[in-house]
Amino acid sequence: MTNAYKDALFVLVKSLSKSEKRQFKLYVGRLGVNTDAKFLALFNLLDKNKSYDEKSILESGIVKKSQLSNLKAHLYKQILVSLRLNPVNQNIRIQIREQLDFATILYQKGLYKQSLKILDKVKGVAIDNEEKNIAYEIVELEKIIETQYITRSLPDRADELVKQARKLSQQNEMTSRLSNLSLQLYGMMLKVGYVRNDEDLNRVQKYFSKNLPSYKINDLGFREKLWLYKAHLWYSFLVQDFLSCYKYSTKWVNLFYDNEGMIYLNPVFFLKGNHYLLESLFFVKYASQFRETLDKMEIIVKHPDFPKNDNISSLAFLYLYSNKLNLHFLEGTFEKGIYLVKIIEYGIVKHSDRIDAHHIMILYYKIACLYFGIGDNKTCIKYLKKIIDNKSLKMREDLMCFARVLSLVAHYEAGMDYHLEIQLKSTYKFLLKMNDLQAVQKEMIKFLRNLGDIYPQDLKNEFQRLYRELKKYEDHPYEKRAFLYLDIISWLESHLQNKPVGQIIREKALATAR
Repeated sequence: MTNAYKDALFVLVKSLSKSEKRQFKLYVGRLGVNTDAKFLALFNLLDKNKSYDEKSILESGIVKKSQLSNLKAHLYKQILVSLRLNPVNQNIRIQIREQLDFATILYQKGLYKQSLKILDKVKGVAIDNEEKNIAYEIVELEKIIETQYITRSLPDRADELVKQARKLSQQNEMTSRLSNLSLQLYGMMLKVGYVRNDEDLNRVQKYFSKNLPSYKINDLGFREKLWLYKAHLWYSFLVQDFLSCYKYSTKWVNLFYDNEGMIYLNPVFFLKGNHYLLESLFFVKYASQFRETLDKMEIIVKHPDFPKNDNISSLAFLYLYSNKLNLHFLEGTFEKGIYLVKIIEYGIVKHSDRIDAHHIMILYYKIACLYFGIGDNKTCIKYLKKIIDNKSLKMREDLMCFARVLSLVAHYEAGMDYHLEIQLKSTYKFLLKMNDLQAVQKEMIKFLRNLGDIYPQDLKNEFQRLYRELKKYEDHPYEKRAFLYLDIISWLESHLQNKPVGQIIREKALATAR
């Protein structure tokens, strides 16, 4: 039996909405001969089944084993054709492609004038909507047709097309170089997280300066600016310059608000830009602006005109709810955020096919922090265990690292001394293997390891000593990343002042707002 999540056809069938299934059946039934088609019978069977079972398909008599692979491929193609015809999926990009296909068919029939007329019209639409790759394809086809469709204006027309092709080629090359740089920096962020030392910093700085193309901002269009701001944003995240993150994520979001049509043409980039702006605001602790940005984003996402599809719904869920958790962390209102847990767990199941394991683990970490904030340490440990036990998670090693450190603290708070000793050994071994034993982690492990030798009356002095030691690293260029994952300082202050950690964070948030 093939795993449902590995069988592409089954996953595609199960992803269809009721209206999409209805349209598919209308599409294949447009000719009477298709009514009993084998691929439609296979579709109905897969739609009915709760899991992919090849044995049940063969026992149904729809198809022989030797023909199954071809039939599945044919059904997959027919579903995609049906989805492409669905009005819901008819965005500007697909419409431009469709017109280009029509023009190509007319050209192949020798109807050059009709083809050029379509191409000239759709080229303007492509350029207006920043679809410059397609625009370049259109110009190239125009050049081919003009060499066969001779007119008296050919010399002027040739010069015009050559200039357009050159300009579009330069713009596309700039976009490509900036998108390559952005992607590489994003890859570094996922693999190793923030820079950890001068060597990491120098490596990232050299890579960025070497690969950032020279440009004049006024010469850049929407798409080039978008990739430029992305590249700067990821560089700023890597070097932990969070004010710079705020600067470039703001530029990214404002680029969309200055070109509102692009919000609906590129909803994914709009959502991502807002998410990174919110993340930047979280890191620099601008709570009031964080709430305003989150509210504005949610209003737009829920607007009837905002594009709706499975991918956008999954991203909207991920970004809205991870940042709703962050808002409670910023304001110290942990108890008020507990209601989000069931919503998030339901959303993880609903969107599991479209949200990668890395982002699911981040949600679990945030939920763990929520329970840690209200003092429910055993539940905190339960969610951290989901991360620690995930052997397939290869990215964001710093997330794995701080999940283990928080687990140590939660075990201590829960009074699970026996488990604490096991956790200490496991965490220390893991960090050594990662070669990621930073000063903050060393101090935390040293503190927790020595707890058994400290007399109860000396415990407060030990908390005070750790607090003084860790405060040195709060603004350290490399060590401060530890405090992004776990607010150790507030936790220590809660012990020193005999107050709940949530109250400490709320008092800090109120002081910042004044």
